Amino acid sequence: MSELKGHRRRAAVLGSPIDHSLSPVLHRAAYAELGLGEWTYDRFEIDEAALPGFLAGLDGTWAGFSLTMPLKRAVMPLLDEVSDTAASVEAVNTVVLTEDGRRLGDNTDIPGIEAALRERGVEKVESAAVLGAGATASSALAALARICTGEVTAYVRSEARAAEMRQWGERLGVAVTVADWSRAAEALTAPLVVATTPAGATDALAAAVPERPGTLFDVLYEPWPTPLAAAWTDRGGAVLSGLDLLVHQAVLQVEQMTGCRPGPLAAMRAAGEAALAARAR
Repeated sequence: MSELKGHRRRAAVLGSPIDHSLSPVLHRAAYAELGLGEWTYDRFEIDEAALPGFLAGLDGTWAGFSLTMPLKRAVMPLLDEVSDTAASVEAVNTVVLTEDGRRLGDNTDIPGIEAALRERGVEKVESAAVLGAGATASSALAALARICTGEVTAYVRSEARAAEMRQWGERLGVAVTVADWSRAAEALTAPLVVATTPAGATDALAAAVPERPGTLFDVLYEPWPTPLAAAWTDRGGAVLSGLDLLVHQAVLQVEQMTGCRPGPLAAMRAAGEAALAARAR
């Protein structure tokens, strides 16, 4: 690690909107823990139209950057190489810049979901349920392809979304059954439930949490807990939040950009929790 110290390196998160991103908090905490005092991590409001110009202006001090919406797919044609993981869901959330100027794209959301579940003792499940569709749901399916030995049921609001989830299932090698959102309460009996919906969408399901729930992975983290997560905890079920995903995927980003392994998970989680607590006050 000594060769990293004393050298100014830059990284950032790009997207739009970007003001509320916790990525700077997490990455800066990692740099402090690793003793990388010359490393900086910022945020930039960048949309699809501005992305090519931004990338063209980067100099050799840049180590890489994180991507949020709407750039995860837009960046792919601008890269020199895309990992199989990122290609599988057509989404890049991590770009590492090599010394010779190559741009390497990856997706740390998928292994981040896996790592967060593994931390809670969930390494294999016989079946699972996904609430919602879209980009996060596709990443959840990709992670479930690695840990779920049976069927995944996706609960969606439209036939268009149902078709998307079936297509993702076929592409990722997951046995996906699609059900209408009106039956979403049935999802809660699965051993693993992944909620990928916007704030408020699952609130009405809180009353339907079973007596002995399995594991809930709710990708929201602000405000927290959601009514569903609170009811789940009250019933004694295991609950993971969006902060768990955010921290685990950010650890992987830090490892790729700095080369320091393992990344400082505990320090990054503490920083994220403190930032959310400060926002809630």
